[in-house]
Amino acid sequence: MVALGVVSLLNDAASEMVVPLLPALLTVTLGGGAVWVGVVEGLADGLASVVKWAAGRRSDRRGRRKPFLVAGYGLAALVRPLIALATSPVHVLLVRLTDRIGKGVRTAPRDALLAAAVTSTQRGRAFGFHRAMDHLGAAIGPLVAWALLSLGADIRTVIACSVVPGVLVLAVLGAGVREEAPLPAQVRA
Repeated sequence: MVALGVVSLLNDAASEMVVPLLPALLTVTLGGGAVWVGVVEGLADGLASVVKWAAGRRSDRRGRRKPFLVAGYGLAALVRPLIALATSPVHVLLVRLTDRIGKGVRTAPRDALLAAAVTSTQRGRAFGFHRAMDHLGAAIGPLVAWALLSLGADIRTVIACSVVPGVLVLAVLGAGVREEAPLPAQVRA
């Protein structure tokens, strides 16, 4: 439970180092205009919602959760910093869509793994802790971005630096998140 909270904190910190900078990158640096901000985020969120449903269903059928977490968090960690290399709004859109596929792949299986890691009487506490860590990461990310910008880094450098918490996410997932073998009844759910 704690490891999943740390994963969420680090992933949100990485994401929030990037997302607040996207409007400036899209409109000022890439000259895409304000419409591109809405297009990128609207399509990205819509795609994540569809993928969440499909990944949750697939995860339930397989009875395994951790491979979905590794794939989802790993995909986001690998592609998110690539936004720093974008030369057009379309590049940002493609990377952001890929990042949100990662979110969709990991969300439902992560919640199922978290629910399975604690007793039914501890689920509220477990999910509350997880959300608190998520929100803490969402506060840390922009502060890190601001600090880097204050030290003279440009937008692209700050976005590229999001790889650091992304790699830490994968390390914590590998070392700290355990999954019990599924019960036969769980595999067919």
